[in-house]
Amino acid sequence: MWTDIDAHISQVTGEKFHSSQRRSVGGGCINQGYAVSDSKRTYFIKLNQASQVAMFEAEAVGLEQMFATATIRVPKPICWGTAGNSGYLVLEWLEMDSGNSKAWEEMGRKLAQMHKATSQSGFGWDINNTIGSTPQINTWTSDWAEFFGKHRLGYQFQLGRWRGGRFPQAEELLTAIPELLAHDPQPSLVHGDLWGGNAGCTVQGEPVIFDPATYFGDREVDIAMTELFGGFPAAFYRGYDEVFPLDPGYEKRKTLYNLYHIINHFNLFGGGYESQANSMIARILR
Repeated sequence: MWTDIDAHISQVTGEKFHSSQRRSVGGGCINQGYAVSDSKRTYFIKLNQASQVAMFEAEAVGLEQMFATATIRVPKPICWGTAGNSGYLVLEWLEMDSGNSKAWEEMGRKLAQMHKATSQSGFGWDINNTIGSTPQINTWTSDWAEFFGKHRLGYQFQLGRWRGGRFPQAEELLTAIPELLAHDPQPSLVHGDLWGGNAGCTVQGEPVIFDPATYFGDREVDIAMTELFGGFPAAFYRGYDEVFPLDPGYEKRKTLYNLYHIINHFNLFGGGYESQANSMIARILR
């Protein structure tokens, strides 16, 4: 496997690469991660089953699209494919740090600039991808409320029922979405899975986002998720607001947007996420 991956890296970079050093690093809940080096160059490699290579391809395409905006730093994809029973994604290696207040403020500004990248095709993306390991449906849709109701919450509720979840107010919520999302957002290029584990800074202090679930949606979905698991530093929100202030009503919409991730967590992990989702639904409909 490693010989095949080394050969692919050599082919696409035009420089012979032999991974003489390999060490396991964090790859998230779903993938294995490795830092591989030939003592001159280092790459980050994600591994999963060969059947999951489409997930890696979608991640790479999303990173390339965000990279092309020349706004916020993302790890540049090098190559991806299959080797034996494994699927792999090779990314630029970035030395990461926690970052100071100045770096996080700059992250807010740069994310806001990326969110100004829009699409004439509406809401969605050219291909489906994944949120965690759950399929994420990105069928192009002209209306945001319709897109979010059908391809985000509606789809997650369907998966949740298959898993035995009970969401008594789901239909009432789906019916209310056009009223709840009547603020007419533009389609923005969004990261799609922007929690604290998918953002950081290089050792040089440059803000970076990674592990995306890219599509064109309401930019507020990214800001909402930054608040879901403890929140980003206050400097991040100051920087964002300086460039692209949020629309009135965000404080209520953020609960709706984060509900998508909580139901997905139920579908992935089960446990107490069902009751958390139902509490959020009741709060939204109150």
